[in-house]
Amino acid sequence: MAVKRPRRSEPTVPSPAAMEPAATTPLTGALAPEQGLQTGEYLTTAQGLRLSDTDHSLKAGPRGPSLLEDFHLREKITHFDHERIPERVVHARGAAAHGVFRAYGSAASVTKARFLAEEGKETPVFVRFSTVLGSRGSADTVRDTRGFAVKFYTDQGNVDLVGNNIPVFFIQDGIKFPDIIHAGKPHPDREIPQAQSAHDTFWDFVSLHTEATHHVFWNMSDRGIPRSYRTMEGFGVHTFRLVDADGGTHLVKFHWKPVAGVHSLVWEEAQIAAGVDPDFHRRDLADAIDAGAFLEYELGIQVMPDSAEETFEGIDLLDPTKIVPEELAPVQPIGLLTLNRNPDNYHAEVEQVAFHTGHLVPGIEVTNDPLMQARLFSYLDTQLTRLGGPNFPQLPINRPHAPVNDNLRDGMHQTAVHRGIAPYLPNSLAGAEGPAPASAPEGGFVHVPRLVEGAKVRANPVSFDDHFSQPAMFYASLSEVERIHLTEAFTFELGKCYEQAIRERMLGVLANVDAGLAARVAAGLGLPAPAGTPVPEVAVSAALSQITGVPGPIAGRVVGVVAGPKADLAGIGKLRDALTAQGALLRVIAPHGGELVKGLRKEIIERTLLTTRSIEYDAVLIAGGAGDLADVKLTVLLQEAFRHAKAIGAWGDGVQALRTAGIDVEAPGILLADGMTAAYRKQLVTALGLHRVWARTPQVMAAAAPTA
Repeated sequence: MAVKRPRRSEPTVPSPAAMEPAATTPLTGALAPEQGLQTGEYLTTAQGLRLSDTDHSLKAGPRGPSLLEDFHLREKITHFDHERIPERVVHARGAAAHGVFRAYGSAASVTKARFLAEEGKETPVFVRFSTVLGSRGSADTVRDTRGFAVKFYTDQGNVDLVGNNIPVFFIQDGIKFPDIIHAGKPHPDREIPQAQSAHDTFWDFVSLHTEATHHVFWNMSDRGIPRSYRTMEGFGVHTFRLVDADGGTHLVKFHWKPVAGVHSLVWEEAQIAAGVDPDFHRRDLADAIDAGAFLEYELGIQVMPDSAEETFEGIDLLDPTKIVPEELAPVQPIGLLTLNRNPDNYHAEVEQVAFHTGHLVPGIEVTNDPLMQARLFSYLDTQLTRLGGPNFPQLPINRPHAPVNDNLRDGMHQTAVHRGIAPYLPNSLAGAEGPAPASAPEGGFVHVPRLVEGAKVRANPVSFDDHFSQPAMFYASLSEVERIHLTEAFTFELGKCYEQAIRERMLGVLANVDAGLAARVAAGLGLPAPAGTPVPEVAVSAALSQITGVPGPIAGRVVGVVAGPKADLAGIGKLRDALTAQGALLRVIAPHGGELVKGLRKEIIERTLLTTRSIEYDAVLIAGGAGDLADVKLTVLLQEAFRHAKAIGAWGDGVQALRTAGIDVEAPGILLADGMTAAYRKQLVTALGLHRVWARTPQVMAAAAPTA
């Protein structure tokens, strides 16, 4: 008989009798053992009603909308929404910025929403980026899904596009949202690990709910550790219905495409940053805006016919675990978002901003996606506790820029002083001063009539059952470097699980996606490779890989230049001018703080070797005249940058400092020159635009798991 191994680092568990609270009530004294102590054999509501299903919300037919009478959905979501006071239950760790959205006018053919349809129309926005699992005090660079929530202050009312940096979600039905978050959050017995999915409860849940497989692959890829918010894609996740001026409809998916390209950290960088600078992403966002290197994203839409089946090329558009490959439906750009102003007060703006998927204007409607349907309830409900009542729209950051006359009265934190005696409709007392309903031509929101019919069921359509073909497509579309990173991520995360049964079950899931991947992760864990039934043939989508051979913009990038008392300050000045012209930053690093002065030239030392690490820079150079520098901290700085496949360089005698630090100056991406010439500056800009020196990766790739 196999002996069950104890969990590592587990303390001695007290006896059950010592752990149980006193079973009494103020009215009746002792309770029966089975009453009120979470000891029932069956899953129930909080009132003790036994439940037959907690995985599917009640819908009008398998493809119909969720029904308001689903008391279990409402109780489960309501309780979950109010678990944390005062920070958000999820997305507690956030950073944000103000900006403007300018419409191209190309969306006019599919929507009458003015902020999207009118060419040149500018709309103020507020964008909040966030991690999902961690608390407010957690680190920015943990492996996690990121929120990408945009509030448009349109002249027709606020619109919130509340998305993520990953286009799919873990679950297909919102009734499971408390379950996936409970599984991903720290273990409730000791509140660890913080802001991580590398633990038993998370992998237990996702290995049992294979609909999570697609999202897990995105999260274990480099997408789970973005380089910055500037280089992070955003997605609306769900399929939306757009309505044009003639009442015609189309189904669409929203995409935010960063102008700077899509880039990520490597795992060691993410770990170093979490300890050295846990504010890495929010600092990058704020510093870039202060420096005038504004963040830019194009909003695009994939447009599909609004058919009765609500499918496209065999893909169920109501399934939030599926994407539509861009090769099948190209992303059509419809506007440009520019983030150009930092908040004035973190609490008043970033913390108190309240997003809601139901904040819509004429021309945009939701679909029957069961995850979306639950979000329509949850987002509004969660603000009641977090922001102290129903009047949170009156907080300055949430106020619409359109006229408001809502007939809503009183409640906690009511700041409006209402006049009149008839806050109801219809009435005969308010006269011309009373608000009147608006017709569609007057800008009123009128839902497009659609037939809803079906038996009341807790079920998913059969088309939701395919959990592996799209993860297989995602994996097959990655470059070899990205596949190795993903393999290492699975190996790391499952290696942190104590329960071998969970590891083995998840390996079985991987084997249904790709046999080679499962074998490599199994080898890294020291377990046998399971047999699976992977998808025999999958299409490849080039848009899923982040690696490109075409240099992109370098705005917001940071170059560190190591200098000393004899450094070539004229060369540093030329390089700074060239980088500044393209929106990039140069920071001078030296052994000590202060200034470097040579003749009429002066450079402020912004970082010392003691106060910096390689994670701050996209490239590191040694200035001419600094070749005699030798310091263990400089060695660490350069070797980290080398390992992370960043551009490294030197001009003049600076190359000697590279050799002293043990850098192979013949390796790919080592940029050397006799002086700070225009050609050298151009070479550096090109290297920055490629993000990393991918040709160096075989030389520095970690070997936590066997490669292909």
